Amino acid sequence: MFANDRQIAEAIVGRDNAEKWMRERLPTLAGKQGFPAVDDFHGGRPVALVARFYENYLGTARSNADAAPARADASQWKTKSRSRHQA
Repeated sequence: MFANDRQIAEAIVGRDNAEKWMRERLPTLAGKQGFPAVDDFHGGRPVALVARFYENYLGTARSNADAAPARADASQWKTKSRSRHQA
C-alpha cells in the first residue's frame, strides 16, 4: 500500500531510469498539488494516491460520464398522502 521513492520510480520509468527520475523529476512532482507526500508512519507514499495523481496528470482518469446511467427505482419513491376534509 505504501512504497518508497525508489520503488515508485522503478514502477513508473523502470529500473534503468529510476535514479535519473528521482533526481530530475521527483523534486518537481513532489511540489505539485495532488502528489502525495511521504507518510512518516508508513515510510512511503500511498501507492493508490500516486496512481490517482498520474491518472489525472495523464488524462486517463475515468469520469462519471463514462459510467452507465443509474436507473431510478420507482418503488422506492414515497408520495405524500393528504386526507381531504369536506366542509
